Amino acid sequence: MTILDGTPARTLRLDLEYDGSGFVGWQSQAKGRTVQQELQKALRRLLQQEVTPMGAGRTDAGTHAVAQVAHFHTNNGMALDRLLRGLNALLPEDLSATSVVSVPDDFHARFSAQGKRYRYRISPVRVPLDRHRVWTFFRPLDLQAMERAAESLRGRLDFRAFCKALPPPDHFECHIEAAHWQQRGGELVFEVEANRFLRHMVRILVGTFVEVGLGKMTPEDFSKLLSADAVRSQGGQTAPACGLCLMYINYEESYGGRSASSCGQRLERLT
Repeated sequence: MTILDGTPARTLRLDLEYDGSGFVGWQSQAKGRTVQQELQKALRRLLQQEVTPMGAGRTDAGTHAVAQVAHFHTNNGMALDRLLRGLNALLPEDLSATSVVSVPDDFHARFSAQGKRYRYRISPVRVPLDRHRVWTFFRPLDLQAMERAAESLRGRLDFRAFCKALPPPDHFECHIEAAHWQQRGGELVFEVEANRFLRHMVRILVGTFVEVGLGKMTPEDFSKLLSADAVRSQGGQTAPACGLCLMYINYEESYGGRSASSCGQRLERLT
């Protein structure tokens, strides 16, 4: 691979962590502050060349990530440890690069990903220090009913009732590896891992689980929505973005393996 002047280039993978509260999402937009724009601006200053970081997924406005992944191409030969330190010195306080590694040229943060895991948190009480990281929901929820509904999320399923209608995806099928609700302290926490996710899918799933938890829908009603006959209007509301966090992304070992967070042992305890 070469860039512009013919100098051999390398492909670098970045693992990123960010508080999504101050961003309108990952992807660059005409209005609003985005993760991609902040990262691109810092890389431009550091490497003294124009690079375009490509992310593994377009997280929504207000959604957080402890292990997002991006890649870019550069013919700047800066040592990786120096590049990581220099990049973090230029990035804003709500965005950090946790690692940078050289990967094969065919690596793509999005298309090489084998799966992702998301976490959603609901709190029944106000938590001022975490107000941008949980959905504060004051009404009591039936956790056992929500857990039973989550049992239907196994294998390859149709999620047309659990995604934003426009723009339409190529197809509605996702393969769910794991999905469960549990209580952690005073919070209700949902975790789901799949080979791919549709736009707003996790947030709509959570909003529909809440309908089950309120007794407005049964676990059996929930499972019926996982079919090609279902429509978006039959599902629940789209849960607020603040409670959602991208936990990690899986890759082949040749591409660096699972994405990692600077949270280290704390992340391992949570997952």
